[in-house]
Amino acid sequence: MTASVTPTDQTRTDLSAPVLRVLICDEMNPGNLSFPGFELQYEGNLPRAETLRRLPDFDALITRSRTKVDRELIDAAGPRLKVIGRGGVGVDNIDLDYASLRGLLVLNAPESNNVSAAELAIMHLMAAARGLTRSDAKTRAGDWDRKYLGLELKDRTLGVIGLGRIGSIVADRAQGLRMHVVAYDPYVPDSKFERAGVKRAATLAELLAQVDAVTVHTPLTDETRGMLGEAELAQLRPGCIAVNAARGGIIDEQALVNALNSGHLFAAGIDVFVDEPPTPEHIFLHAQNLGITAHLGANTVEAQERVGAEIVGRVLAALHGDVSRGAVNAPALDAKTMEALGGYLQLGEKLGRILTQLLPGADDIEVTFRGEFPADPAPVLTAVLVGYLAGSTDVAPNMINARALAKERGLNVAVREQQDSPDYQTEVIVKVTAPGKSEGTVRSRTVGGTVFGKSPRLTRLRDFRVELEPEGYILIASNEDKPGAVAQLSTLLGSWGVNIAGMALGRAQKGGQALFTLSLDDALTSDQLEAVRSLDVIESAYLVRV
Repeated sequence: MTASVTPTDQTRTDLSAPVLRVLICDEMNPGNLSFPGFELQYEGNLPRAETLRRLPDFDALITRSRTKVDRELIDAAGPRLKVIGRGGVGVDNIDLDYASLRGLLVLNAPESNNVSAAELAIMHLMAAARGLTRSDAKTRAGDWDRKYLGLELKDRTLGVIGLGRIGSIVADRAQGLRMHVVAYDPYVPDSKFERAGVKRAATLAELLAQVDAVTVHTPLTDETRGMLGEAELAQLRPGCIAVNAARGGIIDEQALVNALNSGHLFAAGIDVFVDEPPTPEHIFLHAQNLGITAHLGANTVEAQERVGAEIVGRVLAALHGDVSRGAVNAPALDAKTMEALGGYLQLGEKLGRILTQLLPGADDIEVTFRGEFPADPAPVLTAVLVGYLAGSTDVAPNMINARALAKERGLNVAVREQQDSPDYQTEVIVKVTAPGKSEGTVRSRTVGGTVFGKSPRLTRLRDFRVELEPEGYILIASNEDKPGAVAQLSTLLGSWGVNIAGMALGRAQKGGQALFTLSLDDALTSDQLEAVRSLDVIESAYLVRV
């Protein structure tokens, strides 16, 4: 299908402005193609060679997942191209780093598929409970098997891993089936669980121990890849159901097949693979009691109508300067601001990233700016939110969407400014607060930093003064202020071949509690971190990656 609409001079609001041209090169339902001041050309399945040839004449490109927006294509576009739109959630087909380097704004429309993706997960849950694919295959093969016993979902407990946009809809639909719902998401505050009427599991293990079915709805990150592996699936009660309609690899593929074939799991539903499409030899295609769909989470008539209209609208708005919705990579700040605040923007993101590891799921975040900054420090607050929300939301946070994502998540944001900075010329202090484990109590974590030249430095952890470059892995340990703690820990790290790149010490008072931080070249395993915590001279220890 090909459609091209060029607005006439009579419909244009500014006759002196050039027509902005948009090429839609993948199949979708783009909706209305007639907009004053724009020419939209829809080529639903445009060959790559034609895309490369024609793209230099367009101001924006809109794709789905088919077209690979790589260096070759971006270079072929030339200087006219300003915006790349990706219908749907994922942007795996776009070289984001290179697009950013070339100054191209990348947009997506992640909200359009939420209901469709959630309903598919519920479909897989119900199909697994009743043996739909098993019965379908047997009946088609001439085996009229009426002895198979399925499961009722009413009064059973569903575990939802990831209470973002899609996970929240799944929880709501499951409650409509009269299921009990418990969720695990360390990055979401208690208030969101309360609004959803969902019980909170403090740990993944706590969730797995009490559910009859589990479904995952998280982004695919280093943290979530393989998060349901052999050990985790073994923690499920015998006869559970597992569903993955999020991203391939969140549930370990081999571990899932083993749990199905052994009979530990009753059944499972899968919409996503690590490698798509799967080869005929893929283990999922020969597993027992496993229902499979071909990554159809977004494939409904309604979702396709929404995603097409949404991405077209966002791209046209961006071409007119409105980048408030759907930005995946933040456009560069102006050169003057970057020159003045570049180091502070790096610092803010690093402080946020440290805090999300020390205290995820906070309700409140307070940023204090001390001293006279070289420019309005407001963008630094946004950078803090980018770091704190990274890896915890369905949409990747950036300098454009971070504040909206924080509001959506129920994170209360406060800013304080102090003219004087007693210890440094300028200092950024960030405090996050979350409810404590006992009613009426709160937990909080505080970090602070400054910039030397253009390089960020940590200056504060809790109530302790430190001075450390926030890079790589940082081991934060507290101990009683007595000799020997650093030596014992250094000896232990040396026995593992872990190199210490830097160290900073701090204490509240002589003989009281002390804190020291070690910059490490390599990460510690969970067993190694537990070994550190078991040292008599160590009171607590945490490892963060900056």
